[in-house]
Amino acid sequence: MIIWLNGTFGAGKTTTAKELITLLPQSRIFDSEYVGYMLRHVLDSEPVQNFQDWRPWRQLVVATATQVLDYVGGTLVIPQTVLTHQYWQEIHAGFEHAAIPLRHIVLHADRTELTRRIESDPVETIARQWRLDHLDAYEAAQVWYREEAEIIDTTQLTPTQVAARIAAGTS
Repeated sequence: MIIWLNGTFGAGKTTTAKELITLLPQSRIFDSEYVGYMLRHVLDSEPVQNFQDWRPWRQLVVATATQVLDYVGGTLVIPQTVLTHQYWQEIHAGFEHAAIPLRHIVLHADRTELTRRIESDPVETIARQWRLDHLDAYEAAQVWYREEAEIIDTTQLTPTQVAARIAAGTS
């Protein structure tokens, strides 16, 4: 199974993923950003705003996750923001084609809380403005998120509480 933790930057995806794998036996985090890092040196002649814009990233995330699950089984937790509906549809179709069960969960917080989290994050100071600049795209994605994902409002919850909710719904 794959549990895809979506939502914008500052929603708590990475922290929740770390908590979640302690609650689910045979689970591990698959950081799909490393697929993007791997492609950078190969596709640097194809400029994009985000490595997700490279079609090979979307296909390789599916292929890599499929191979990992075939090798070790269990559950992969993928904490990755996907704001472009077409990209999500491609990823979803890839997992469906591979017959891998997928839970798509969006971790949500209101804009004020997201801004507070982003601005107070001591680790992500370099990417702060980039993260803030994507709040409008996140709000626009709410239209399709509501139709295609479980939404958990993290505004008043700790990552431990969010992980417990997710784990409780995973069989």
